[in-house]
Amino acid sequence: MKAFIHESGKLKIGKVHEPVASKREVVVKLHTAGLNRRDLYIPNRRGEEADALVLGSDGAGVIDSVGEGVTDFSIGDEVIINPALRWETNSVAPPEGFDILGMPDNGTFAEKIVISSEQVELKPKHLTWEEAGVLALSALTGYRALFTKGNLKAGETVLIPGAGSGVATYLISFAKNIGARVIVTSRSEEKRQQALELGADIALDTSGDWKQELDGEVVDLVIESVGRATFNRSLEVLKKGGRIVVFGATTEDTVELDLRNFFYSQFQLLGSTMGSREELREMIAHIEKYETRPVVDKTFTLDDAVEAFDYLEQSKNFGKVAFKISE
Repeated sequence: MKAFIHESGKLKIGKVHEPVASKREVVVKLHTAGLNRRDLYIPNRRGEEADALVLGSDGAGVIDSVGEGVTDFSIGDEVIINPALRWETNSVAPPEGFDILGMPDNGTFAEKIVISSEQVELKPKHLTWEEAGVLALSALTGYRALFTKGNLKAGETVLIPGAGSGVATYLISFAKNIGARVIVTSRSEEKRQQALELGADIALDTSGDWKQELDGEVVDLVIESVGRATFNRSLEVLKKGGRIVVFGATTEDTVELDLRNFFYSQFQLLGSTMGSREELREMIAHIEKYETRPVVDKTFTLDDAVEAFDYLEQSKNFGKVAFKISE
């Protein structure tokens, strides 16, 4: 079958063996898949490794076959892939054995995937295939950061630096769903306008003076994923005793921190990554309750995957990038 692979240091379309379902596994015929920044970093992490790896963490499709012992799913069921492997219940940190689909396991940029039946969930009926295919990784990451770790409540204000990312678009929607106030930042005027149209209350220019522009606005929670470029600026506008949750670092990984200011301000710093199957199911219930739809910026074919990688790497997107794999 056709797949987009990394092999001997190169990204390319290739042919891999069709998967077969073993005990408690299912084979999913994929209609769509979602591109994430994680996929951009894997080639560097693998280097010149000769074995072919199918990239991709997100996907949605139809159950094509089931292995022995599978009772929860049947052939023809429409499902999404849960890319958070072997993390079942909500916990303060991922358990031993946790991995993310797409390395070292073969991922979703292929016509079919074989995976444990515990790693699939029924597709929300109100979503298109493109929307379902880009849902799980970013929405789960955002849900855990916002609610499990950030404990955002109705009436509170959350600051989200970097308004155009896939996770950021989910954060905006989720926060507005529960009645929170949302402030975002972006270097792009177009993305600031798109964030406002999605529901954000205030959109700041990343290069502006946030403190002056907010003019006393109280920020209860910051969800940070940018890194050095915005971390300390976020602290400058966070209220004393406020929470800051970090789930990524698209700029430099290391930051300088004024510890005296930090402990005098009694900030709460929390790390987060992905989420458990329990939280994924909570997130799905949330989007079904509020009929939330993922923001799909652009859809590519699998044959155009290299172009899609370049598009995401240049941060041209507002929302998610999808692959259409089959009808």
